[in-house]
Amino acid sequence: MLNHIVLMGRLTRDPELRRTGSGIAVASFTLAVDRDFGGRDGGEKETDFIDIVAWRSTAEFVSKYFAKGRMAVVSGRLQIRNWQDKDGNKRRSAEVVADNVYFGDSKRDGAAPASQNTGFDSGFGGGYGGYSAPAPTSDFAMLEDDDSELPF
Repeated sequence: MLNHIVLMGRLTRDPELRRTGSGIAVASFTLAVDRDFGGRDGGEKETDFIDIVAWRSTAEFVSKYFAKGRMAVVSGRLQIRNWQDKDGNKRRSAEVVADNVYFGDSKRDGAAPASQNTGFDSGFGGGYGGYSAPAPTSDFAMLEDDDSELPF
């Protein structure tokens, strides 16, 4: 069986960080994800609002470095929860349990406050937002090789 989902969208609100009774961090947020196609009449694209839950270090990472409007890429699994509302009615909810959350935009393009200096550049690198190596200090240099003897 396979249950894997990858989503890219913008946070609709700041992540909410809570702790379980045993102190485990859990963060919840919602992603606004545009559909790849327009409406039935070919007009404006529709948007899905998908609930995301992250646990432990991923939850702490999300709550520290992401804010409303920031683009995020979430990799995880779809989970269906059964619950009862305050009137005793049985309900079902679908949510994504995030295994990894990546930056989907660069720091300068994102909506995170300037006071949050992540120390990361941008991109889809490792599980914690992706570290980019510093740019080389010199430009490209011409090679001195003579390719005149090559058969092509």
